[in-house]
Amino acid sequence: MKSRIAGLVCTAFVSLSPLSAQELTQDPLLRWMDQIAQQQLDGRDRGITEIHTITDAESRKRLVHEKLFEILGGLPDYNGPLNVRITGRVQSENYVIEKVIFESAPGFFVTANLYRPNRPGRFPAVLLQSGHTQEGKPEPQRVAVNLALKGFVALTFDPLGQGEREQTYERQVDRPLAGWSVNEHIQAGAQSLLIGESVARFFIWDAKRAIDYLLSRPEVDSASLGAVGCSGGGALTTFIGALDPRVKAVATACFINSYRQLFAGPDPDSEMSPPHLLSSGLDMADYVELSAPKPWLILATDRDYFTPSGARIVYEEARHWYDLYGAPDKLRFFVGPGPHGTPLETREAIYEWMIRWLKDGHGDSHEQPVKLYTNHELLVTRSGHVQHEPGSRKLYQLILDEFRAKKRQKTIPELLIELRRLKVPSEGSAPEVIVSEVVDGLEGRREQVKFESEPGVEISGRLYIPKSGGRKPAALLIADKMSSYWIPSTTSLAERIAKTGRIVLELEPRDSPTQDDHRPYVGNWLANARADQIGRNLPSMRAHDILRGVDVLAARSDVDPGSIRAAARGVSGIWLLLAAATDTRIGKVWLDRTPYSLRAALGNSMNTGLFDAVIPGFALHWDLEDLRKAMRNRSVLWTDPTNWMERPVSLGPAYRYRHVIGDTTDLHDEQDNAFISEFIQ
Repeated sequence: MKSRIAGLVCTAFVSLSPLSAQELTQDPLLRWMDQIAQQQLDGRDRGITEIHTITDAESRKRLVHEKLFEILGGLPDYNGPLNVRITGRVQSENYVIEKVIFESAPGFFVTANLYRPNRPGRFPAVLLQSGHTQEGKPEPQRVAVNLALKGFVALTFDPLGQGEREQTYERQVDRPLAGWSVNEHIQAGAQSLLIGESVARFFIWDAKRAIDYLLSRPEVDSASLGAVGCSGGGALTTFIGALDPRVKAVATACFINSYRQLFAGPDPDSEMSPPHLLSSGLDMADYVELSAPKPWLILATDRDYFTPSGARIVYEEARHWYDLYGAPDKLRFFVGPGPHGTPLETREAIYEWMIRWLKDGHGDSHEQPVKLYTNHELLVTRSGHVQHEPGSRKLYQLILDEFRAKKRQKTIPELLIELRRLKVPSEGSAPEVIVSEVVDGLEGRREQVKFESEPGVEISGRLYIPKSGGRKPAALLIADKMSSYWIPSTTSLAERIAKTGRIVLELEPRDSPTQDDHRPYVGNWLANARADQIGRNLPSMRAHDILRGVDVLAARSDVDPGSIRAAARGVSGIWLLLAAATDTRIGKVWLDRTPYSLRAALGNSMNTGLFDAVIPGFALHWDLEDLRKAMRNRSVLWTDPTNWMERPVSLGPAYRYRHVIGDTTDLHDEQDNAFISEFIQ
C-alpha cells in the first residue's frame, strides 16, 4: 500500500489560503483590484475562444512569447564560460553525487549537486528545481536519487537566496538578516521593478545556465532533457519549460493555477509572479500553451492552497490546445493526496512521466527507499556560502549593473507626463464627503470622514476643525502607525497643528490590511505586487488619494485654498512628493524620516518598505530630487532624511536634523515644535 507521507515537502511563501467572501468584504481594496483582475481575465478568455487552428495557436504563441520577455525585461545576455569546479563527491554503490559550482554570470556562483548512475553510458537528464526550503538543493534529493537509479542524470541547484546562495547572510549573527529566502526574493523583486524588470529573469537565467552545464556532461543525452519542480521550483520549472526548447518534458507540482483563484488567494512572491501579467492579457495557462505540444504533467495535491480546482482551469484550457496539435496524450493532470508538497503518489507520477517521454517508456516508476543526506553533507563550498568565494558577486550588484547600463535621465516635463500617465493628478472636483462620527471638544471639532478617491475606492480620514470662524489655512497629514515615546503619532501632530488655528485632515490612503503580514523590512509587498499585476501602481494611487484629500480641503468654505500644506513620514513621504509634483495647491511639504533617494535602494541587498515606493522603471529616468525640482519654488522641509534601513543620513544644509534621535528629555518636544512652526509659517 502506498504511503501518504509527503517525504520532503516543498514550500513556497504565499498569502495564506484563498480569501473568503467575508474577508474580501473586509478588504475593499483587494476586492476592487480583484474585480479589475477578473475583467482582464475575461478579456483574455475572449481571445482564447477565437483559437481554432494550429495557425491561430502559433500566432498566439508569438504574442505571448513577446509579452513574457517584455514583462521579464528580457534575459541576461552573458554566454561566457561556466568555469565549472567539482569540489567533492558522495559515492554510493549505484549512483554518485557530485558537488558542483559554476558561474551563471561572472562572479555569480551557482552551487549544485549532480546525481548520476554509477556506470558508463549516456543517459537522459532532468533539471530538478527546489521549492522555498531554506536549504535549497537537498530538498528534491529523494527524487534525484531515484532518477539516478532509474538511469537518469539529475541536477539540483540552490536558487537565489537559498542554500549556499543567501544574499543577506551576516557572519556575526550566522544567519540571513532578511530572515529567510522569500524575504530576499521580495527585496530583490522590488529592486528589479525599480529598473523595469522582473527578478524572475535572474532565476530563469540560472536555470538556463544549469541546463547548459547538464548538456555539457559527456554522459547526458542532450536530446532527452526534462524539468521538474514543486512550489517555488514548480514556478521556475514552468518558466523554463515554456521558454527553453531544449526541455523536452515537464512536470510541475503545486504551482500551476489560474489567476481566477490566485489573484485574491495564494498569490505567490516576486520571482514566481511577474508584474503586468494580467494587464498584458496573460494567465498561467499561457506558459503551458506556449510550449504545446511538449509533454507536460500538471500536478496538484488535494489540500494545497494552490488548489486543484485552480489547476484544473489551466488543464481544461490547455487540453484544447493539445487536441489542436493532435497530442492529447502529452498533457496530463494528476492530483495527489495531502497538503502542499510531493507525496509518494506525486513522485511516482513524475517518474512515470519522465520514463515515458525521455526513455521510451522503459523503466520502473516505483520509488525505491534511498539514503537521504543532510544539507551539510551536500555543501559545495567550504564555508557553506558562495559570498566567501573569491570574486563572488551578489544579486543586487547585477541589478545595479543593469541599472547603470539602462539609465537614461529624462526631463521634468517628461516626469509630469509620466505622473499623468500614472493617474496621480486629480481633476479638482470635490468628492462627496460622508461624516460618520463627530466629537466636539473645548478647542474644536473632530470629524471622521470618508469619500471616494476614484470609483469603487473609498478612503477615510479625520478632520480637525478649530472653533474660530472665517477662512483658515489647512494642513493635510498622511496617517501612519509609526509612534513611540520620541516619535509622536500623526494624530498627535494633527491635534498640535489644529491648535494653531488650522484645519487639519489626517488622511489614510488606500490600503489592503488582509495582505499585510507585518514581517520586518518588506512592507505590504503583496498589495503592491497585486496592483502591478493588473497594471496599476499602489504608490501612485496613494498619491492620487492625497490629492483627493486636497480636493476635500480646497472645497471647504472655511479653508483658504491658497494656503494648503501637507506632511508625511517615512515611505509615505514619497507618495506626497508624487502628489506635490503635480499639484501646485500644495504650497509647502514637510517630509520626516523619508528615504532621500529611490536609486539609493539599489546599493545593498536589504531595504525597508521599498515595495511601498516602487514605480516600475521610474528610477531609470528620475529620482526623488526630480520630484522636488518639479515643485519649482514651493518649499520642502525635509527632516532627518534616511537611507533604506530607516537610518538618518547626513546630506548637508538642504536638510534639517534633530540633535538626538530618540532623545528622552524634553528636547525632542522642542525640536518637533520648532519643525511644526517652520512647516506652518
